[in-house]
Amino acid sequence: MSRAQGLAVRAAGWFTPPIALARIAWLRTILYLFVILDMHAFVRDTRLKGEHPGLYQPLFLARLFDLPKPSVANTTALYFVLIVACLVAASNRLPRIAGWVVAPAFTWWVLIGMSDGKVDHDHLALVVALWVLPTVAPNKARVRSPYADQTQSEAAGWAIRCIQIAVIATYFLSAIAKLRGAGWTLAWPNSAILTWAIVRRPNPVGLWLLEHPWMLHVMQWVGIIGEFLSPAVLWLRGRWQLLGALFFLGFHLANTVILGIHFLPTVICWLAFAPLERIVPWWRERRVRQSGDSNRLSRVRDG
Repeated sequence: MSRAQGLAVRAAGWFTPPIALARIAWLRTILYLFVILDMHAFVRDTRLKGEHPGLYQPLFLARLFDLPKPSVANTTALYFVLIVACLVAASNRLPRIAGWVVAPAFTWWVLIGMSDGKVDHDHLALVVALWVLPTVAPNKARVRSPYADQTQSEAAGWAIRCIQIAVIATYFLSAIAKLRGAGWTLAWPNSAILTWAIVRRPNPVGLWLLEHPWMLHVMQWVGIIGEFLSPAVLWLRGRWQLLGALFFLGFHLANTVILGIHFLPTVICWLAFAPLERIVPWWRERRVRQSGDSNRLSRVRDG
């Protein structure tokens, strides 16, 4: 095998690592239920846009696929189709059929909801996840629970890797956008952007930080450096990857506390990095251990 072929094999292996189908099952349940929450708590004005189609300004994808303007009829139908399909997919029953309904339907839902000039990049990973989850076929062999299925699958690995890349791209592309918006200079971390944001969204923590402007500059530098270095998380392993994930989760917690801004659609997709397939084996082992301890205690009492 030549060096080029070896590199190609390694690259293909990186994009398609064998991962247990149980992780996909957990992600299906969590993400599809989250979509229902998202429709009611975050991108919740899609149906209202259907009542005022004159204000609709289609985004690029909507123009590219010539999607119809929102109306009361199509946004209402879209709402109920999404609710039913998400519930079916979350149950891990007919996951591919239901998933292929949810992916385009929720993408359209988001395109309508964000057609007012503000596109939230926190939905990038979630939308990508909904498109790749249906590509993973469920295990044809009967398993006791899909959440315990330890069958290794390269298709599952590819889907997980796509979600992980989309999560990281959210941060890296955000850093690129900050540079581009500042004329490809480092003006953003040296600016008063956090001061301006706190003034717009005042709260006790933010107002306290206004008295310490140097801390705000440090936070801006830490944030943009972290975003630029975010791709490294894809190659970290074990505790190092956990530390990388905790850094970005802490980043979002700080944004929520200081500015009242959350990134829940992105945060929930960080679960693609978590070994969710270990939950059921860990729980079963714990139950067995507890049962064994109880039996030993009973024998001691009886003796």
